[in-house]
Amino acid sequence: MWRRNFSTGAAASRALTGKKFDALVIGGGHNGLTAAAYLARAGLSVAVLELNRSEISKFSSRDAEAYPSDFMDLLLAPASKVLNNWFEAEVLKATLGTDAIIGTTGSVHTPGSGYVLLHHVMGETDGDRGVWSYVEGGMGSVSLAISKAAKEAGAHILTNAEVSQLIVNDSGATSGVVLADGTEILSSMVLSNATPYKTFMELVPNNVLPDEFTSNLKHSDYSSATTKINLAVDELPKFESCKLSHPDAGPQHMGTIHIGSERMEEIDSACQDAVNGIPSRRPVIEMTIPSVLDKTISPPGKHVINLFVQYTPYKPSDGSWSDPAYRESFAQRCFSLIDEFAPGFSSSIIGYDMLTPPDLEREIGLTGGNIFHGAMGLDSLFLMRPVKGWSSYRTPVQGLYLCGSGTHPGGGVMGAPGRNAANVVLQDFKRR
Repeated sequence: MWRRNFSTGAAASRALTGKKFDALVIGGGHNGLTAAAYLARAGLSVAVLELNRSEISKFSSRDAEAYPSDFMDLLLAPASKVLNNWFEAEVLKATLGTDAIIGTTGSVHTPGSGYVLLHHVMGETDGDRGVWSYVEGGMGSVSLAISKAAKEAGAHILTNAEVSQLIVNDSGATSGVVLADGTEILSSMVLSNATPYKTFMELVPNNVLPDEFTSNLKHSDYSSATTKINLAVDELPKFESCKLSHPDAGPQHMGTIHIGSERMEEIDSACQDAVNGIPSRRPVIEMTIPSVLDKTISPPGKHVINLFVQYTPYKPSDGSWSDPAYRESFAQRCFSLIDEFAPGFSSSIIGYDMLTPPDLEREIGLTGGNIFHGAMGLDSLFLMRPVKGWSSYRTPVQGLYLCGSGTHPGGGVMGAPGRNAANVVLQDFKRR
């Protein structure tokens, strides 16, 4: 099954030349793979085309009375208002507040950031609401598991298969795609897991889309201030707040560790730096140490540390992310901040890599480096996602669908956009 349905390179694409599928999926991210798995299980012939090699009053009358205003605050208000209403301790409010700025260029004081907070805490794991989980082997294991399910259902997955253009016939309907090597793969249904901008501005031929749709899409917000730093270290951080007499992992190493955000005003100050065009002088850092829980990803005595960092403008005004010295300077700024809380952290680093917004755009295809395929603002949620009038996963091109995080319900590793899109495709397929 693996050999038959998982293939890579030019030979694989040539083998599919002229073959017609019921559906094609552009991009092997978790949403694309989820859509492919559901479609294949429903009996459709499916191929996934991936550029790269590898792949959340009934019980209380008081609560019932409070619900409408609380819910509207979560949708419309700044996260700081929500947190100030609910909590007293500043450090608790700031810690929770980081969930309101993940992947955004906004502050905890930005209207609508309450929804971003809700978006990141309303999911569940094994019935525990608001819990985030770690997957053994890293997040790539999620895609591997979904791709395994898709292949077992009969889907073909091609890697190193870069889609360069959508084929649109004279009637305005899609009939397949063209790969970068010129190979044509045919289907009257194509699902794109790429960002809406990349899908319509780069893959769809010119003069196919309605002017209003194109205008709305071009003016959508793809800004990002997120940087990811992955490190290998030779010892665990020794936090001043919880010193231990042994080098082994403790509870302080097993959750999300928040650095640079003891007060909501610190978060806002870091954001204002980015608004003024410079990376935050005191970045907001969320640290995780997955190797404490997962011994499969690092050798004995060594550890993997992930840093999710805000705020880093796509085009900083005081330098360029293409400058190695500029990149190194910012990385050392982050490590020095961690040293304030865990002395000696910097000296434990064996090596690291860093993904800034331009890196995320170039290497992963995230327009503007936005991890959500577009901002999660008030003007781009629900019926407005990705643009007004096109929230049903269908698009102005007949037979072309969106299945990525640029559709409802948005970003996060949950597979909901892929599943929803697959259901819409199946509805349309049955009507034929």
